[in-house]
Amino acid sequence: MAKLTVALGNYRHAQALIDGGVPVDGYDIEEVKVRPIIGAYRRMIRNLEFDVCELAPTSYLMALQEDVALTGVPVFLNRRFHHGDVQCAAGSGIRVPKDLEGRRVGVRAYTVTTGVWVRGVLAGEYGVDVDSITWVVDDDDHIEGRTPGNVERVTDGRSLGELLRAGEIDAAFTGNAGTGRAGAPTAGWTAAAEPAAGGATGDEGPYPLFADADVLGHDWYLRTGIYPLHSVVAVRADLVKADPDLPTALYAALARSKQLQVADDPEWTELPRLGLQARQVGGDPIPYGVDANAASLGALVRYSREQGLLDPDFPGDPHRLFAEGDYPSA
Repeated sequence: MAKLTVALGNYRHAQALIDGGVPVDGYDIEEVKVRPIIGAYRRMIRNLEFDVCELAPTSYLMALQEDVALTGVPVFLNRRFHHGDVQCAAGSGIRVPKDLEGRRVGVRAYTVTTGVWVRGVLAGEYGVDVDSITWVVDDDDHIEGRTPGNVERVTDGRSLGELLRAGEIDAAFTGNAGTGRAGAPTAGWTAAAEPAAGGATGDEGPYPLFADADVLGHDWYLRTGIYPLHSVVAVRADLVKADPDLPTALYAALARSKQLQVADDPEWTELPRLGLQARQVGGDPIPYGVDANAASLGALVRYSREQGLLDPDFPGDPHRLFAEGDYPSA
């Protein structure tokens, strides 16, 4: 059988595919471990280094626009809401989203998908002029050439967390999109120390922009149906051309792998964040397929257009974003 090199993050709901418990018809799977998996994104986009690779959704959309020889399978391995991803510097005086206008906000790279989602929420829900913000970054975009003029690169080696603690930026994203990591996601990329949180007033340290983030994220989902995507599976286009059934086979195997995980842990107790999100969305916390994710895909395309990452005529029909295949909601 043909071999498929596969680079995915460490997801229990995909493990059965990786370890051979669920086969991909006609193929042997060879896992390529890249930790953190973010380090595989640019290797796939720039060099087509793997046969199958998880990608950030925004990077995938931008790659399609640039005619990178990739095609997608509508499997979204990771999801999260984002109202809790912005923290403000102690003494910044930021109390409401509009206070971010004219400020300096840290994000690992401008096109990271977390940044796209948060800017979309800030602009669409709270009327924030995100173009008035100076975005301070410490890493390169996976696809270059779309960075606007209001982006500033850290040049002295300090992390976004250090800048936030020093008050040299007014706010920043948390986790891998900001203060939880430093620099490019290379091998051995280690977590930076997140700035210690202060009280509600921010007198003692950084504080969240939204104190009740889980409630706001849930409310936003109920009103909009948008459930932010954070990974998509991409395949080298030449392999799909040689075997048009490959996307369907991959989809079926990944769906079956998830079914096994759910059968083993139906409440997602071993993955608490997904367990919380299952309660928020009232069902599957990682739905696969195009139709089940149409609202989220449409929103991501819309936000990416509004932020200048995609051209205005980039296709908005979510079915056009993926290889032809049989993708029942799963």
